[in-house]
Formats: sequence, C-alpha cells, structure tokens
Amino acid sequence: MKTAIIGGGAAGMMAAAFCENAEVTLFERNEKTGKKLYITGKGRCNLTNNCALYEFYPNIVNGQKFMISALTAFPPQELMAFLGKYGLRMKTERGNRVFPVSDKSSDVIKTLVRAAESSGTEIKLNTRVISVKKENGIFIVATDCGEYKFDNVIVATGGVSYSSTGSTGDGYGIARSFGHTVSEPRPGLCAIELEDDVRSLQGLSLKNVRATVKAGGKEFTEFGEMLFTESGVSGPVILTLSSYVNRLPLSGAALSIDFKPALSPETLDERLSSDFGEMRNKDLANILTSLLPKAVIPRVLSQSGVSPHVKGNSVTREMRFALGYCVKHLKFIVRSLADINTAIITSGGVSLKEINPSTMESKLVEGLYFAGEVLDVDALTGGFNLGCAFATGRAAGIAAGRNKE
Repeated sequence: MKTAIIGGGAAGMMAAAFCENAEVTLFERNEKTGKKLYITGKGRCNLTNNCALYEFYPNIVNGQKFMISALTAFPPQELMAFLGKYGLRMKTERGNRVFPVSDKSSDVIKTLVRAAESSGTEIKLNTRVISVKKENGIFIVATDCGEYKFDNVIVATGGVSYSSTGSTGDGYGIARSFGHTVSEPRPGLCAIELEDDVRSLQGLSLKNVRATVKAGGKEFTEFGEMLFTESGVSGPVILTLSSYVNRLPLSGAALSIDFKPALSPETLDERLSSDFGEMRNKDLANILTSLLPKAVIPRVLSQSGVSPHVKGNSVTREMRFALGYCVKHLKFIVRSLADINTAIITSGGVSLKEINPSTMESKLVEGLYFAGEVLDVDALTGGFNLGCAFATGRAAGIAAGRNKE
C-alpha cells in the first residue's frame, strides 16, 4: 500500500504520523515543513484548546456537525498526549489555549516531523505537486520533480491565506479535477475595512467593548478587545465577527460599538447628567474625556449632532439622550473584509457533503482523502482551527493506512 500526502502542514504531518501499514511519501512544496505553523500564535503556535468537546464545538463556525466524529476520536487531550509522547512539553494558558512550554512554534514542527518519520514517512521537500490523476485504480501524482504512483492520496494543502507560506489553493484544483465542489474561499478571522475615514483613530485600542455587525439581515455581537487600523478595525472581537459574516452580503452592512456595555442606557444617562452638572462650565468635548477615549469624542459628537462647544450647563435632555445613544451605538459603515491573503485562516473549501466525516475519504473517488484547511471547515481563534486540522489529518491517515483487500 503506497500513500501520497500532499502538504506538510498540521494536517499532512499528522496524517503521516498515523498512516501505518503503508509506504508513505509526503510532498511539501516549501524548503521545510510546517511553514505556516511557524507564524501561528505570533510564532508561539496555539496548537489546540484544552477544553471539553461540548465547549469546543460551539467555536466551529462552519462544519461543526461534520467534525463530531474526528474530534470525538481525537479530542484535544489525546492530541496533547500524542505530541507529549514525541517529546513536546506544553502549557495551558488563558482561555484554555495550549502552547509549547518553549513558546517556540519550531518545537511543535520538530515534534510533528519526529512523529511522521517514526511511521517511516519519506518527506520530499521543495517538491510541488502539479496534478493528480487516477488511471486503472492507481493515482498518478505529477510533480515538478517527476511522476509517482500511489494507491491512496491525502490532500492536505491548506487554504489560500498567507500565500507566502505555500498556501496557494493547489488542493482546490485537485479536488475540482475529480469532480468535487469547492465552496468559494473567503477570508476568515480577519480585519474589517470601513467606508468611514478612521485614520484619526488609527492605533486606538479598546478593551471591554461590545461590537455588533449587522449584515444580510442578521446581527452578531461580541464582547472584548478591538483596535482601529488605518482603514478599519481589527483585534479579537473583530476577527470573530469577520468569520460570522464572511458568507453574508456586506452591502449595507454596519458596525456599531458600545463603549460602555456594563452600563444600562438609564445608568449611562445618570452618569452623563452628573458629569455635566459637576463640570457645568466646561466644553462638552472636554467633559467627555472622563468617559471616552479622546480620539473618539469628535465622532460621538458628530453622530449625536451636538456641538463640542456646548457647556455642561447648557446640555438639554434631548442632547444628553443623543449622546448616550452614540456612546452605546457608535456606527460605522462596513466596506469589506480584509484581503484574504492577510486573513488568519481560509473559510470555504472542499464541500463536506462529499467527504466521509469518519475517514475524510472522498465519496466520489475511492482512495482520495482531504484533511485540514482545504476542507470547508473553519473555527474561531484559540487553537480550534489547528485542533480540527490535527483531527482530520489523523482520521485520513488511519483510513488511508488500512490494508484494503
């Protein structure tokens, strides 16, 4: 039994480690394996989330039902035990995020290489797969270094984000050549670009805010941290929202920010009334510095229609209500999501309807498997995407390695 694995990322390396009873060759187009893993988690590699599966599943945005079988067979704790067996020391941090103790993603990659090589896998670096065909029950894998024949093929080429790491969508072409449907690749976990000119807010970091995006008749809200960029917004809250709306039409979409989510509208109004009374002789723009970041005050005043030069003792009830509303609903118009090449992950990929969720084998072509980000599965930040990649890689490796009569 000869098996080809195309792609030396998280899914491909895990597939190699579990592909027993087979002669395995892994093709990696880069000069080293795990190139995208090197930059994940800001170089620290948040490799999974050490939570129970009932907590894991809600963090899968697309493919939650599909992932049940693979994750049940290889939950985060078993993944950690497996990597530990090959020498990786790990730690669990805030939010159950798992990192190598060394804080070096290179240690995760070295561990995966050891695991793959322990199963006898031959790793061919600097070898790009050009095409895959199946003739008379045999797969012919054409590379820029020659042709090879295999009984099985596992496609683990990743998506299209961060193309400099080798993720250029090669797997989608292979899938389509065998008749598979590929959902349009979209940016996932990315910044959001705004129509508004927010250059005056660039670099402003916000904590404990509530951001809401309305798009396609739906509304999504997240609480936490975010920041303004030169042309839009980013940060944890925004990354999550981007993955919720990336399959919705963004024409007419809007982002609103609640700067004081802990205060009810009534409590906020009382606070404003008190501030205006205590600082009755000051300009409104100066009074609001006790409540809001200075950079955002002109925009709040503009949207509320209240002059920045109004004195505290001249603020009417209607002005106060308008200001309070904007503090809790400052609105921006969404232009688009950031370019997919800057996205953390790719949303979209090979249709899950055409893949066996237990084995990752194609329902259209016997002996053809897909694993990792090339599948139409994506999740939120916190180690959930890599957890899915490892689980699907393991499932594909085990299935492809079984001797078929």
